[in-house]
Amino acid sequence: MRYPLLAATLAALLAAPAAAQIHGALSDARVLPLNGRMGGVYLQVDEESTTLQGQLRQSFHPNLDFGFQGGLSRITSGTTRTSVRLGGDFRGQLATQAADFPFTLSLGGAIGMESADDRTVLAIGPQVVLSRALGGAERWIAYTGAALLFSRYDAGAGLEVDTSFPIRLGIEYVPNPDVRILLEGQVGVSDEIRKEPALTLGILLPF
Repeated sequence: MRYPLLAATLAALLAAPAAAQIHGALSDARVLPLNGRMGGVYLQVDEESTTLQGQLRQSFHPNLDFGFQGGLSRITSGTTRTSVRLGGDFRGQLATQAADFPFTLSLGGAIGMESADDRTVLAIGPQVVLSRALGGAERWIAYTGAALLFSRYDAGAGLEVDTSFPIRLGIEYVPNPDVRILLEGQVGVSDEIRKEPALTLGILLPF
């Protein structure tokens, strides 16, 4: 096997204690080409909130790109309030789908914050995304991802620390090189802060 280190890294992440992009993978595992750029707009919903956020990604180095995210979330649990989301991440592409390896694999890390009147959540951790193009035309790309997040939750009455393991499953539809449409689901494992499954619909615009 040409990628023993990749397999070992992936296995270690998936076998880590239950505990990215903080709010989702938000794209498949393909890293942008050098000097490539991409914008994204996402609508994310769960049982307690609705969020509209954007993302800007750019690559300054081969096989490495960076993303910056920001948005507003309307939280409806208890008192209705608005929170602000900010985040950043990087990804390095470790493998590309080919005849001798059936997946594209990226590994990186993310940091993010969500703040409202009565709470602030800061999370950081590594993330991995694995994707596979379906069919020769690569119109459909399925992906899965996971992150190991260490979160600090300040609710005013006290400070909590949480370790979680969000799992992401998604698919992208690529009607043409200038537009990508994404549908992604996220479930938090052992997550006391983000307990509800989330569903994200996004439009990605390379430019």
